[in-house]
Amino acid sequence: MHKLTLVAIMMLGAMRPELAEAQSSEVYEQPPINYSITPARDAVTRLQTRLAAGELKFTGSGKDILQTLLRELAIPVESQMLVFSKTSFQRKLIRPDRPRAIYFSDTCYVGWVPYGLIEIAAIDPALGPVFYSLDPNAAAAPIVRDNECLSCHGGAFVRGIPGVFARSVFTEPTGEPLLRHGTEVVDFRTPFTNRWGGWYVTGQHGGSLHRGNVFARDEQDQLLVDLKRGANLADLSRFFDQRLYPTDGSDIVALLVFEHQLAMQNTLTRAGINCRRMLTYQRNLQRELKDPVTDELTYDSVKRVFDSSAKEVVDDLLFKDEALLPEGLAGAKAFQVTFGADARRTDQGDSLKDFHLQGRLFRNRCSYLIYSDSFLALPEALKRRVYERLAHALHPAQPHPQYAYLEAEEKARIAHILKQTHPEFRSALEASN
Repeated sequence: MHKLTLVAIMMLGAMRPELAEAQSSEVYEQPPINYSITPARDAVTRLQTRLAAGELKFTGSGKDILQTLLRELAIPVESQMLVFSKTSFQRKLIRPDRPRAIYFSDTCYVGWVPYGLIEIAAIDPALGPVFYSLDPNAAAAPIVRDNECLSCHGGAFVRGIPGVFARSVFTEPTGEPLLRHGTEVVDFRTPFTNRWGGWYVTGQHGGSLHRGNVFARDEQDQLLVDLKRGANLADLSRFFDQRLYPTDGSDIVALLVFEHQLAMQNTLTRAGINCRRMLTYQRNLQRELKDPVTDELTYDSVKRVFDSSAKEVVDDLLFKDEALLPEGLAGAKAFQVTFGADARRTDQGDSLKDFHLQGRLFRNRCSYLIYSDSFLALPEALKRRVYERLAHALHPAQPHPQYAYLEAEEKARIAHILKQTHPEFRSALEASN
């Protein structure tokens, strides 16, 4: 079966037996997670229930079905991003004049190639991303869970978790990746100049250059590419027929948000899996030792995992080591409006979804995924540590040295936003006072 992966991954052929064996040995496939056999609780499972009951049907062309799916999952078409590198399981369908489209919300990702499959990654609060596929060319095609995606999304490019990720790779004019010249997994820490090889990018970014919108060639093992040709593009019509897609851009701000969200989601998934495993280890050891079984952290080895996980979560929440973004950054207003439509705002109108776009992505550098079910479903002992570390980082009189890049005014805004819009954080602060 042909497959469309969510993000740019090189097609290596059918899943080999050794890959399947490696997948089954991943810690997330073992108790207490049991990823592949645990029923998911995400937006797609709710959609499957409606489809089975006949309350919803997918009809029309692949583009029609895609738009229906996006609407049902509350994913804005304005989030559209386009990948032209042949770096997914549908590589035969992907080319610069027929790129792969990706759309996202805070909780779901959808990928689609015209005339190909639609693939979905929906975030389960405990499991992390759960992968599904939908064949729009089949009559009454169901949405099916597709664990074969784990051959790449299950540890090959992220550390030991089911994960979501994006890559940047130079490509030939055919879309074939030039892997001998490197490839990079991209997140909010990646230097601006290293991003978006193999992607289309619309928007302004001043004099800084990125790797999007251009093709490269290899001559005698030398990479030849002119990055200036891909800079500050507003129109992609010379590359492909835009009528194939719901909208015509591949917005630079959407790409930046997407890359932060991928990293933050993976950190939440990793923290949740690691800490749940350690709680199970503690309970089993307590039973063996005839000690009282409790979720209060007892052993130093367990505490260390929780402490390191809390640090990783807070580091990403507060955009630690975020790469400097160029001056003059500007994207489509339509995406920014839809992205901020559900923002939780204070009585002064501030939110964690307010953009800055001058040197950094957001005005208030604390991730909006702190409101997500993935965050709220973390083990309580872990969340307590996260809230304590976060409160310390935002304290006006006792600043945390690792977060010194946050100026006092910004920290005050973030703290005020969280106190007014995040009941758990507010309760944690009140309990600690």
